[in-house]
Amino acid sequence: MNLKLPIRNIIVFLLFSCTVLAQDVALFQQFNGRYDFTIVGNTLNTSENNLNTLCSISTSSSATLTMDATDEIEKAYLYWAGSGTGDLNVLLNGTPITSERNFAFFQNDLDYFCAFTDVTTQIRTTGNGNYTLSDLDVSPFLNPTHYCNNRTNFAGWAIVIIYKNESLPLNQINVYDGLQGVSRTQNDLTLTLNSLNVIDNVGSKIGFIAWEGDVNLPNPGFTESLKINGNTLSNALNPPNNAFNGTNTFTGSSTLYNMDLDVYEIQDFIDISDESVEIQLTSQQDFVMITTVLTKLNNQLPDATISIDNVALECNSRRIIVDYTVYNLDSTDSLIAEVPISIYANGILIEQTLTVPPIPIGGSYSDSIHLTIPDEIPNDFTLKFVVDDAGNGTGIVTELNEMNNNFSVAVSFLVSPEFNPLETIFACNEGLKKGTFNFSHYEDAVKIDPSYVVHFFASKEEAESNENPILNSHNYIASVTPKEIFVRIEDENCYSITSFLLDTKNCPPTVYNAVTANDDGWNDFFFIDGLRDIFLNFELLIYNRWGTLVWTGNNNTENWYGKATKGIEISGTNLPDGTYYYVLDLNDPDYKTPLTGYVYLTR
Repeated sequence: MNLKLPIRNIIVFLLFSCTVLAQDVALFQQFNGRYDFTIVGNTLNTSENNLNTLCSISTSSSATLTMDATDEIEKAYLYWAGSGTGDLNVLLNGTPITSERNFAFFQNDLDYFCAFTDVTTQIRTTGNGNYTLSDLDVSPFLNPTHYCNNRTNFAGWAIVIIYKNESLPLNQINVYDGLQGVSRTQNDLTLTLNSLNVIDNVGSKIGFIAWEGDVNLPNPGFTESLKINGNTLSNALNPPNNAFNGTNTFTGSSTLYNMDLDVYEIQDFIDISDESVEIQLTSQQDFVMITTVLTKLNNQLPDATISIDNVALECNSRRIIVDYTVYNLDSTDSLIAEVPISIYANGILIEQTLTVPPIPIGGSYSDSIHLTIPDEIPNDFTLKFVVDDAGNGTGIVTELNEMNNNFSVAVSFLVSPEFNPLETIFACNEGLKKGTFNFSHYEDAVKIDPSYVVHFFASKEEAESNENPILNSHNYIASVTPKEIFVRIEDENCYSITSFLLDTKNCPPTVYNAVTANDDGWNDFFFIDGLRDIFLNFELLIYNRWGTLVWTGNNNTENWYGKATKGIEISGTNLPDGTYYYVLDLNDPDYKTPLTGYVYLTR
C-alpha cells in the first residue's frame, strides 16, 4: 500500500492560497472505426454513506464482464478511487496493479484520489467472467471527524472497455479523464469536451464514471442536475433532480453505493457539425466527482493525412523528386479515389496531383512526384504538401478532421561549394611550347573551406564524371601549352568545377661557349640551351676575331660545328682554332637586345 504522504503535505501547503485542487477532465484517447464501449465495476461501500454513520469500507468487490463472442477488446482501462491521498497498489484477480496515472482532488480540507492503469492485456487474456478488485484500502485515511463525519467516505473501481465488432456502425469513441467535482460549497462545474466531430447524431451517447453520488439526499428540496448543451439529462435510473445517485446503467443496479456508471442517449441534444459539447453539473448539497467521460458518435467519414517521406536533391539542380504517402488512419470510412493534392513552395502553389486508388480505413497510398522549383523561390524554402486541397484551400471530401491535411519540410538545394580563383601558372618553354609544372599548392589555394576535397583533371568531362584524376601535380608535363587544367572541389553534398591555365614562357637561353669539333660526341657544336624550338625566329651570327662574319644560323639550320658558311673561306671549310664572337638576336619582344659573347673553337 502506498499512502502518498508527501503528496498530502504538498496539498496541505496549498491550502494557504486555494481551497480546491483538481485535475481537469480532458481528452485521453480517441478511437475511430466500428467501436463501442462498456463499463464494468463495483463499489466498496457496503451501504450508502449519506444516511448512516458507518465508517468502514471493504477492501475488495467483484463484477462480472459479459461480452459477445464477436466483440474484440481494443483497450481496457482500470480506474479506482477513494477517500484520501491514494492507495496506488491494488490487485485485479490477484494480479498486482500499480497506478500509471494519478488524479488528485482536494476540497474543504480533505483529499480524494483516482488512479489509472491500462489493463488491456489482462482483460483480453481473461475475457468474460468475474473480476475482483482487492487490496484497495482507504481505511488509514478514515476517521469520524473527517470523511465519515461529512459522509464522503467511499471507494470503488471501474474498467472502461473499448471494443470492436464488424457489425457495429462506424463510430468515433472519445475517452476523457481527470478528476473534478461539485459540492455544497462549489455548486457548479462546466466541462467542455473538445475534439468531437458530429456528422450523424443518431445513436449518440455519453457515459460517466462518477464518485460519491447519493440516492438519499439530506434535503430533497435541493437539486442535483446534469446537463449537456443546456439540456437536462435523465433516464429511468437517473431522475433529472438527482443524476448521480449510485446507479449502474449497464446492469440496471440502483445499489452501486456512492459511485455511478451512467450512460445517456444524447442524439437530441447535439447538432451535426458540433466540435465540442458542454457538460454542466449542478449540486446544491451532494458532493460528486467525475473522473471519466465517454462519448460515442456515429461518424462514417475518412480522415486524409499526408507525409513527405523523402526529398531527393541533385547538385546544382532545382529539380527534386519527392516521395510522399497519403493516409486514412483515424477514420471511419474509406477515402475516395482522385483526392487532390496541392504542393506549395514558400506558400506559392507550384504543382498539383491526385491520389489514385480509394484508401481503406487504416490504409495508405504512396507515390513519387518530380518537381521543378521556380527560380523565384530561394535556395532555402519550405515545401508543403496538402491533401484534399483543390489549390485554393478548399477540399472535395468531408473529413473527420479538416485541420490535419498538410505536411511541411524545410528544403535546401545542393549548391556547388564556393572556391577561390586560380591564376595561370607559367613554366619555361622546353620546346614547341612544352613545359613541366608544379601546381600541387593549388589544392589548398582553391579551397574556401579546409574540409573540401580537391582533384585535378586534364579535361572537363573527366572532372564532371570524377574519372582519371591527375596523380602527379608536383611534376606535371604539358606537351603543348596553353593547357587548361580542371579542378573538382567537393563538399559532402555537391561539387564545383573550375579551371586554370598552364602556359610557357621563353626563358633566357644558356650559352655554352666551348666547341670541340672532333666528332667525339662531346661539345661537337655550339650548344645554346633553351634556344631551339623555343625562340623560333632567332638569328645567330658568328664572327672571327677580325670581325668577319663566318657563319649564320636560325631555327631551321643546323648547329655551328666550327665550319664557315660566310666570308672568304670556302663554304663548309673547317675554321681554325681560336676565339670567335657571336651575336644572338632572339627576335622576341621580351628580349629586345641581342645576346653577345665569345665562343672558343678547338679540335
